[in-house]
Amino acid sequence: MRLVARVILPLGLAVGVLTAATACAGGTPSPAPSVKPTSDAKSNAPTPTAPPTSDVTVTAPASMSCETLIPSDTVAALHKQGWAAMKRDFAFGPDPVPGGIECLWSDPAIASDHGLLYGWAPIAGADAKARQEQLVASGWIREDSDRGVYITADPRASLSQDADGYGMTYLFGPGWVTVSDTKQGLVLIDPRR
Repeated sequence: MRLVARVILPLGLAVGVLTAATACAGGTPSPAPSVKPTSDAKSNAPTPTAPPTSDVTVTAPASMSCETLIPSDTVAALHKQGWAAMKRDFAFGPDPVPGGIECLWSDPAIASDHGLLYGWAPIAGADAKARQEQLVASGWIREDSDRGVYITADPRASLSQDADGYGMTYLFGPGWVTVSDTKQGLVLIDPRR
C-alpha cells in the first residue's frame, strides 16, 4: 500500500496559523515529547498504555463539515486570510473510510499543494488495528498515549513539521481516527461541535 503525505505547508506559516488558531480556540497543544521522534529511538521510560481499540464505531454528527470539524474561531481566522476548505473523503492512501471527512484549507487563488489538513473518520476494531499496522509497516512511527495511538510520518521524510518535529499524524481513539498535517493540529479536531 502506498501512503503519502498529501499536504505540505511552510513550517513558519503552519506554526503561526496553528498557534493563532489554538490561542483563539482556548486550547493547548498536547504535551511535547522530550526528543524528536525517530524510528530507531529507544527509551527506558515505561510506555503509556493506550486505550483499548473499541469494537464500537463512533458516528459523526450529520452536521459535520469543514467549518464544524475545527473551532469556529480557527475557521474565521482562516477565512480572514482568504483561505477556503476543500472537502474530500477521509482516506488511507487510495482507500476511503466511509463516513469520514478530510478538509484541506488553503488559499484558492494560489495554485499550490500547501495548506492545513484536518480529518476525522469512524473506525474500530480489526479495521483500526489493520490501518495502524499498515502505516507502521510503511515506515510511520507509533506512539501509545493516554489519548490514543499516534501514528506519525517519519520526520526524516516529512516536508512539514510542527515545533516538536512531528509531521502528518493520525490519532486513533476508541471508534474513531483523526488526521492532521502536524501532530499539534490534532488538538483542533472535534466533530461534535
